[in-house]
Amino acid sequence: MRRSVLGILATVAAVALSVLSSLFVYAADGYDVTTQTLHPTVLSSLSLLAAIGAAVMLCWRHRWPLLVTAIAVVPPLLMRAEALAALIALSALALHRRDRVLGAASAVVFLATGVAIWRDAGRPVGNTIAGQLMGTDTLVAKVIGVVVLTAVVVAIPLTSGIMRGVRLDLARRDRSERELRDEMTRQEERSRIAHEMHDVLGHRLSLLSLQAGALEVNSSPKTGEVARTVRTTARQSLEDLRQVIGVLRDGREFATPESPAPGRPQPTLADLPELVANTRRAGLPVNLTVLLDQAGTAPAPLGTAVYRIVQESLTNVLRHAPGTGADVTVRGAPGVGLTLEVVNPLPAMAPVEPSPGGGTGLTGIAERVGVLGGNVSIGPTVERLFAVRAWLPWVTQ
Repeated sequence: MRRSVLGILATVAAVALSVLSSLFVYAADGYDVTTQTLHPTVLSSLSLLAAIGAAVMLCWRHRWPLLVTAIAVVPPLLMRAEALAALIALSALALHRRDRVLGAASAVVFLATGVAIWRDAGRPVGNTIAGQLMGTDTLVAKVIGVVVLTAVVVAIPLTSGIMRGVRLDLARRDRSERELRDEMTRQEERSRIAHEMHDVLGHRLSLLSLQAGALEVNSSPKTGEVARTVRTTARQSLEDLRQVIGVLRDGREFATPESPAPGRPQPTLADLPELVANTRRAGLPVNLTVLLDQAGTAPAPLGTAVYRIVQESLTNVLRHAPGTGADVTVRGAPGVGLTLEVVNPLPAMAPVEPSPGGGTGLTGIAERVGVLGGNVSIGPTVERLFAVRAWLPWVTQ
């Protein structure tokens, strides 16, 4: 806010000074010292209008510095106007770029300023400022005085603009370096978390898979079937863990159409029946209804998001509402969008031992939906149901 106010004040001051300077030159051109009367000419009037136009263009000197500078040098070069607007525009140009274009523009502004000072030095003593600052007795003295005064007048805004531009460049570089350091710190933290997850969870899931395999071999058929399910789930969990570790190291949170997740193939809509079957084998009755038009054309990020949302929702039912059931409905079409609903009855009473999780899974669902530009509602309903309802855009390829 403070910067914007200062910028507006600076622009108002620049335009006002340029207009006042133009009015002074207009009066000095037409003022007769002997009769003390003003005799404006057509050229001086046109020069005043052109100079005021150049002064107004200073409002856009930071948006189009080169164009404004080019416009501002026209009145002093081709008419009888002053060069203050060109000097102010040159300062803005030096702020934004320091290259050959700035050198060429400085030369043109130097020429325009020199012409304006030469013209001012040729006026009568009472109507000139440049003539009072330098000697005009001889042509050589006048030329030297105009060159020196022009160099000083041009050097002030040029140096000011360059110094301000260098400070801004240094500030931008410091900001970029700070962001880079922050990103490196985050990357190191993600790598550390990935290592911890790999060492701890990977080891425990591997032991679980081995123990389930041993139980499958040395048990009754029914127990062996349960053990086989446990072993399959553990193996899939290991694969998911490796994928999560890869995402952590890569630095991306979720797959998007512009940034697909790396690693092994992601689950799609076609994998939903297998997910539901595994959940049923784990002891949760699940009804699955899929009404999709051209399901094979669904974008990969959309299929992955739907799979993960259903997976997390069913996991929450197993954790917080054991002994109930769940209804999963997926319907949609390209261009219309995909609607997803997972509903389960609320348990009559809370589990004796609350399952860990802390709501992070539901937060993850909301984030996945948000990344794809959809909307989601999660929570209990008046029918004593817990519902996860989401809509995701299905963009046609």
